[in-house]
Amino acid sequence: QVRLVESGGGPVQAGGSLRLSCAASGQNPEYYTIAWFRQAPGKKREFVATIAWASGRTRFADSVKGRFSISRDNANNVVYLQMNSLQLEDTAVYYCAGEQHGAGSPVSTSYDSWGQGTQVTVST
Repeated sequence: QVRLVESGGGPVQAGGSLRLSCAASGQNPEYYTIAWFRQAPGKKREFVATIAWASGRTRFADSVKGRFSISRDNANNVVYLQMNSLQLEDTAVYYCAGEQHGAGSPVSTSYDSWGQGTQVTVST
């Protein structure tokens, strides 16, 4: 497994932007497809975005398409989630997750490595 550490969360006003980082370490982190999930209070964990390990292909939840982007710095084993035009409903704990040689699934059970999460709070 790979160790994942998220950072970059915090409070932000609606319409603002944040960039989350997911730093991967351990054995062969470059082979891991990385996804972002989020969980709001009282709600199930939901898929946000993913970037495949080899192709770099990206996939987004409909709720964030056009507002969020995902990228990876393979030299430093960091995946970024750029979040623009943030809305109140984006408030959640954001988790990054990894799957070795993964296909970029939006299903959380596909991933066996998880970070501790970082809180994003959007307010008016």
